[in-house]
Amino acid sequence: MINKTTSVSAFPVKTFWSPRRVARMAIFTALAAVGALLKIPSPTGTVALDAAPGYFSAIAFGWLEGGIVSAFGHMLTAATTGFPLGLPIHMLIAGEQFAWAALFAFLKEKTNIWVAIIAATFCNGILGGLILIPMGGTGLYLSMLPGLVVGSAVNVILAALAYLGISKSGLIK
Repeated sequence: MINKTTSVSAFPVKTFWSPRRVARMAIFTALAAVGALLKIPSPTGTVALDAAPGYFSAIAFGWLEGGIVSAFGHMLTAATTGFPLGLPIHMLIAGEQFAWAALFAFLKEKTNIWVAIIAATFCNGILGGLILIPMGGTGLYLSMLPGLVVGSAVNVILAALAYLGISKSGLIK
C-alpha cells in the first residue's frame, strides 16, 4: 500500500504541508490573531501587531511559511474592523503582507537582519500604502502613513528581536 508520505520506491516524498509545519503555522497564525487585536491608531483601524509572527516565521522557518502567516494575520486584523476598505482591497493588502515577509526573509539571508528591517519597514510602511491612492486619493494615503510606518517598524523590530533572542538558544534549526 502506498501512502502520501512515501513514493513507489519507498523514499520519503517531501511536502511543504507536513503536519509539523501546518501545526507551527497554526500557532503563529493564532499569535497573529492576538496581535490583530492590538491596534495602532489609524483612520481605518487596520494597523495592528498582526505581522510580527509572520515576519518571525519568515526568517525562522522560511519565506513561504512566513508569507502565509503574514497574509492570514492581515485578514484577521481586517476582519476585526469589518473590512473597512472592502474585501478585495484587503485581499490585495494580504498579498502585499505575504510579499513583505518573503522580502524580509530574503534580505536577512542575502545581506543581514538590519538591512532586512529597514527594507521591510519601508516596503510595508510606505510602499504598501500606495495601494490606497486609487481608492481614497493621496489624502487617505497621507493620513494612513504615520500609523503604517509606526506599525511596520514595531512589527518588524519585534520579530527581529524575538528571532535574535531565540536563535541564540538553539531552538530554531
